[in-house]
Amino acid sequence: MAYKCEYCDKGKSKGNQIETRGKAKYLGGVGTKITGITRREFKPNLQQVRITTPGGTNLTVRVCTRCLKKGVVRKAVKQAPFKLPVSAVKAAVPAAAAPAAKPAAPAKPAAPAKKK
Repeated sequence: MAYKCEYCDKGKSKGNQIETRGKAKYLGGVGTKITGITRREFKPNLQQVRITTPGGTNLTVRVCTRCLKKGVVRKAVKQAPFKLPVSAVKAAVPAAAAPAAKPAAPAKPAAPAKKK
């Protein structure tokens, strides 16, 4: 499994996992002591997303969350279900069957401001 973003090439990095014991001085202890250091890998937060390329095709790629948040890639839009055109819908409903519009309610006058 490739742990690398396909856009920014962010990949795995190495570091240390430090194990300590004791109570910190600011909490009233005598201080913490290091009891072990082991090597570890930091892996990027990669997400598998479908994107639309500039050519218009859709691809599935592994992209880090920073690239997703910045907007480096554009997610593919799922197709909406089929809908009739507006002109076909208006032609199917006759004007007499359409409900009549209600008249607007009269506006209320503003209340006078209170004095203290």
